[in-house]
Amino acid sequence: MIDIHLHVLPGIDDGADDLATAAAMCRMAAEDGCEALVLTPHQRTETWDNTDRPRLDALRRAVEAETGGTPRLYAGGEIRVDDEILADLDALPASGLVPLADSRYLLLEFDRWGMPPDPMELTHELTVAGWVPIYAHPEHIPFLSQDLELATRLAGLGALFQVTADSLAGDHGREVAQRTARMVDAGLVHFVASDAHGTTYRPPGLSRVHRLIARRWGEETAWALTTGNPRAVVEDRPLPEMR
Repeated sequence: MIDIHLHVLPGIDDGADDLATAAAMCRMAAEDGCEALVLTPHQRTETWDNTDRPRLDALRRAVEAETGGTPRLYAGGEIRVDDEILADLDALPASGLVPLADSRYLLLEFDRWGMPPDPMELTHELTVAGWVPIYAHPEHIPFLSQDLELATRLAGLGALFQVTADSLAGDHGREVAQRTARMVDAGLVHFVASDAHGTTYRPPGLSRVHRLIARRWGEETAWALTTGNPRAVVEDRPLPEMR
């Protein structure tokens, strides 16, 4: 399995506080069956400056010392969307934004209350520019989770959706679990990720939700959402077709 959304880089946002915690999170993910992690600190927020790649280098060294290099670690970012997002992407690399694993995939976070820009226009502009937008945790974004017609139209423009493992497992309540399941039913979930923030609160690991998806939607879907599609991201290639 490959997890494309975790807050593991130490002391950089609301995830791991220090290198020891970060290394422990990586070890937990590996023991749970994750072969690779894309580390995605919050970007473009008022609270955190999180474009510090030397922290990733230090964590890679710690993981190499503890586990022999498993899981593999890739750089990324959970990029907050606002009216300046397209200009900041045009200004790469100076803007410091980090695509997932140096690919054409972007992990983007909408304001949950539907602040601008317009998601249809944004998705169109991103895809025209060659990016593949992955919208994070849509089950917690009311204008997406409560309007599957809009989500379907966005998918038609090339948008992908990543839901949180704990949401599907019911850890955020029955209503969130039901919303998330409806998105899976509609074919509007392309990735399941942990959105891990620590070793106890939102810990890493995808095996539990892999088993849940396999029981309800089949092993092929479970593999695609936790392994096949994430592997396409880190290899920077199109998602495999579901049979």
